[in-house]
Amino acid sequence: MNTFLEEVNDRMGGVPIQSCFHCRKCTAGCPIAFAMEYNPNAIIKMIQMGMREKVLGSSTIWLCASCETCVTRCPNDVDIARMMDTLREMAIESGVDAGEKNIVKFHEAFLSSIKMGGRISEPMMLVHYKLKTLDLFSDMGLGMSMFMKGKIKLLSPRTKDMGSVRKIFKSTDK
Repeated sequence: MNTFLEEVNDRMGGVPIQSCFHCRKCTAGCPIAFAMEYNPNAIIKMIQMGMREKVLGSSTIWLCASCETCVTRCPNDVDIARMMDTLREMAIESGVDAGEKNIVKFHEAFLSSIKMGGRISEPMMLVHYKLKTLDLFSDMGLGMSMFMKGKIKLLSPRTKDMGSVRKIFKSTDK
């Protein structure tokens, strides 16, 4: 049976996590690190140490914004954003309770929006999320304000090559 490190590496592909020599540039550049339970460098160390339950149960993997600042700063090209996404998927598959309230529902709404149009449609994603959480009106004023200022478009453009998007989702069984 594979170790946790081998399992994460196999699912991620690309540069293996053990290429990290813990320079902490990923953590220094992360705009969300201040809110994380464990910083990105610590998550890598925990994976290397086989701390599966602690990693998959942490709020850190759900807070990562996938901005890829960590990836651009890593001298060894470890794709930490992809690692965090892999860990989220592993947590869902393992039935591990997410460390953040409603974050799995947000994740599902996000993926559903991508699946429908090939890119994010904020209105559709918000509708999907609000229906999943049943928290329909808590931030309606903010949403209307953003819409009135043109920050949220009613209709979002679709990707021209939806066949490729469908192929990606089919290949990952999502």
